[in-house]
Amino acid sequence: MSETHFRVLTLNIHKGFSMGPKRLVLSHIRDHLRASKANLVFLQEVVGDHSLHRKRLRHWPDESQMEFLADTVWSHHAYGKNAIYQHGHHGNAILSELPFVSWDNIDASFVNFSQRGFLHGTISDDVHLLCIHLGLFERERQLQTRHLIDYIQRKVPDTAPLIIAGDLNDWRRTTHRTLKEKLGVVEAHESVFGKCAETFPAFFPMLPMDRIYLRGFDIHDCVKLSGTNWREFSDHCALITDIELTRG
Repeated sequence: MSETHFRVLTLNIHKGFSMGPKRLVLSHIRDHLRASKANLVFLQEVVGDHSLHRKRLRHWPDESQMEFLADTVWSHHAYGKNAIYQHGHHGNAILSELPFVSWDNIDASFVNFSQRGFLHGTISDDVHLLCIHLGLFERERQLQTRHLIDYIQRKVPDTAPLIIAGDLNDWRRTTHRTLKEKLGVVEAHESVFGKCAETFPAFFPMLPMDRIYLRGFDIHDCVKLSGTNWREFSDHCALITDIELTRG
């Protein structure tokens, strides 16, 4: 992996189950993540543990979903436990070919029934990575957006390269406009094609839910992965971009 060139992918993996009849598809997700050649992978709805699934499902992995998906391709990974329930927990994960200098999970829960967080990792060249999954309600997202902006302004230097990726649930684009204005970021798909990618629902994408925001990078390409195989893995399409650190 070049330390200046990155292929970034984001995907809500739907806890490893297919969209239709409940069927575990983690092996297929892993195969397609590998085939993408992404070296930075931002994942949402990753199950850290689930005691019932472990007992009942024959192909449930012995390790966490993050470790199963990372396998031998992404040697470095971080997981942010957000939603905790009786039988387990799930959250966001980042898989990287480069080691983390540091990482932390920041609570972003503003309603009792919706546990959310921002997973923040730093790799070489002071590149900051934030994997996010915002809430379903407009007011909740507004509070989370303010929290995210305040956190980045306090913790990430203005000159540091920044990647924010994930499922924003922001079909109205209110968070989109605020992030661009307050953080000076650009959205990868919008930069290449003039509009945010429509990524939800995967079987007939109409709503722009998934984004990759960048600061300090040149964007070479951005693609929505929405073929038949990808639609089996989640209710969201994957988004992938090729970027290079801006120098000078």
